[in-house]
Amino acid sequence: MQLPLECTLLRIFIGERDRRDGRLLYEVIVEKAREQGLAGATVLRGILGFGAHSRIHTSRILRLSEDLPIVIEIVDQRDRIDDFLPALDKLITEGMVTIEPTKVICYRCSLPIATDNKASPPPSFD
Repeated sequence: MQLPLECTLLRIFIGERDRRDGRLLYEVIVEKAREQGLAGATVLRGILGFGAHSRIHTSRILRLSEDLPIVIEIVDQRDRIDDFLPALDKLITEGMVTIEPTKVICYRCSLPIATDNKASPPPSFD
């Protein structure tokens, strides 16, 4: 997939324990992004943060380490991000979503990439 230089960064902030239909929400979001053919997604696990409830979530306090901050980043063309937002809105009940313009400096892959823009079946996280 060839990305233009000017793209959009979608950033999703949720909690590590957040679930959707019994599954980890960050896995559901990444699978949905892949199903919709987005360029890629990365899940980042935070070591410290707080959100709307102002509770500190940190890996340093054992009892709170179960719900660390999670950030999912997706970069693609603005229209493809916009097409993904309704599906994302149905998945998230708590958290924050931001969009910002970004410049892609390079996007390389050593494997052949499908040119039909159809996503492969989502991976299994079992």
